[in-house]
Amino acid sequence: MYHALLFGYVIISAVLIGFILLQQGKGADAGASFGAGASGTIFGAAGSGNFLSKTTAILATVFFALSLVIGNINSHRDNVVKGKFDDLSSTAEQVQQKLEVPAVETKNSDIPQ
Repeated sequence: MYHALLFGYVIISAVLIGFILLQQGKGADAGASFGAGASGTIFGAAGSGNFLSKTTAILATVFFALSLVIGNINSHRDNVVKGKFDDLSSTAEQVQQKLEVPAVETKNSDIPQ
């Protein structure tokens, strides 16, 4: 499963790069630089979005979702090799036992009145 996600991640990133490079910039039209036509409208001269821009947005969303999934899988993998600082619970218990002061039992007669 992990390798299939990595393969899909690489493929989507390559396709996303291709779609981004295929798109032309906002200033690529000769008329846009002289203020001609619909370049001043809300969505610009290109309109509300064409196939390339919508596909790029979808691929970018899938790319980021796969990034989160792969990152989550990597963070929850069990490491076979553990360092000496990976599990400090036994050391903490030993230190806590050394620091604990034994409770002293007092009798009613020892309490001054």
